[in-house]
Amino acid sequence: MRTLHASAERDGEAHLRFRYVLAADLEAVRIPAVRSPHQADDLWKHTCFEAFIAAASGDDGYRELNFSPSTQWAAYSFERYRHGMNAMTLHSPPHIEVTRSASQLELDARVNMQGLLPEPWFTRGSKLRIALSAVIEDASGRSTYWALKHAPDKPDFHHTAGFTLEV
Repeated sequence: MRTLHASAERDGEAHLRFRYVLAADLEAVRIPAVRSPHQADDLWKHTCFEAFIAAASGDDGYRELNFSPSTQWAAYSFERYRHGMNAMTLHSPPHIEVTRSASQLELDARVNMQGLLPEPWFTRGSKLRIALSAVIEDASGRSTYWALKHAPDKPDFHHTAGFTLEV
């Protein structure tokens, strides 16, 4: 049996912290090997934890963050639902810590909001809508898709139905 716990919170004035804890037989999960931390694409094709961030004010734009257990990461901006995707260069890379045991994988990521989010999104008193999700690849190469809430028809991490966490 697998369980996944995910959380997001503000960490000071200018940071967000994301925490994912996967409890499972990790011998049955493909987990990317730890590498030097750097920005990389296509992390979602393997075991990867994700966060989608939008302003609670209703702006159509949003950001996508991917955190791999390898400590690689990715950041993208979108103008609206699956449109206008651009890779982002952050002022400072996320700080990613990974802890692993035989039955638990924990990933903790701390991200500077400056350079990631428009300033009005993270000024004092502003709220963010966040969707937390994960792709878990099993030993056979089959992926399952986890989220706090899925879109009505099929897993779609970009769908606004998943932006259920308010921070």
